[in-house]
Amino acid sequence: MVGGLLFYAVVRYRQKPTDDDTTEPPQVYGSTAIELAWTVPPILIVVVLALATARTVGEIQTPKYAGDPLQVRIVGHRFWWEVRYPKYDIVTANEIHVPVSYLSAPRPVELTLASADVVHGFWVPELNGKEWLVPDRENKWWIQPTSLGIYLGNCTVLCGLQHANMLIRVVVESPEDFDNWVAEQKRPPNTDASGEEGRKEFAANSCGSCHTIDGTTSNGVFGPNLTHFMSRKTLGSGVAPNDDANLKSWLRDPQVLKPGCLMPDMKLNPNQVDEIMAYLKTLN
Repeated sequence: MVGGLLFYAVVRYRQKPTDDDTTEPPQVYGSTAIELAWTVPPILIVVVLALATARTVGEIQTPKYAGDPLQVRIVGHRFWWEVRYPKYDIVTANEIHVPVSYLSAPRPVELTLASADVVHGFWVPELNGKEWLVPDRENKWWIQPTSLGIYLGNCTVLCGLQHANMLIRVVVESPEDFDNWVAEQKRPPNTDASGEEGRKEFAANSCGSCHTIDGTTSNGVFGPNLTHFMSRKTLGSGVAPNDDANLKSWLRDPQVLKPGCLMPDMKLNPNQVDEIMAYLKTLN
């Protein structure tokens, strides 16, 4: 539109051979009416836009939920996400499971965002905007997905070497599937005897000083909770699919898949890798 008006003005008011170059057009300097015309309307437009923006920001920051919101607490770590469901006493990592919110039965999700170390940013573009995770502070955020599916997001603040691989997966399920997931997560960890040697190796190599597995002596808080490790579809906060090849590579040396991650190379021999891998595969 601006280009069209500019073209019209250039053509309509172009210089003509009969124009007199010695006289000036009528001067309107000091015209109160014109000065008010180009000052007052823009001020009114800015005021209206500011009021509308303030109202919208307020509605986003302090939403009025239609229905009982699901409470989820998310803690950012370098370079993974801790996910807690206080109502269900569930602790998991990297994959956020929520029920779909139907118009007939709205189910908003209220997120409490915190950080365990540095500043992180939570962003799942298809569900809502960006929000900060700041040390020693809790920020409130919310999502209300109305369609089933998997929604991908990312940390939006440069938090270290693996910032770009601090990925988010929000799994939006039917209410029935979400209830089944909750029931599975609340089950005690598997005690399959086939993984006993791997459990011993897991403990002997101090893996439990960083990771928690419910019902065992492993109670670390620096790494993801592994109680139902095999229920997750990815490794390393989404850096690779959770399959045999990637899991073995991760146990041999996590730095291969995620250089700069805070899990060190434990220098496990091939037999230890196989036994710990067999144990982890029982944690479903």
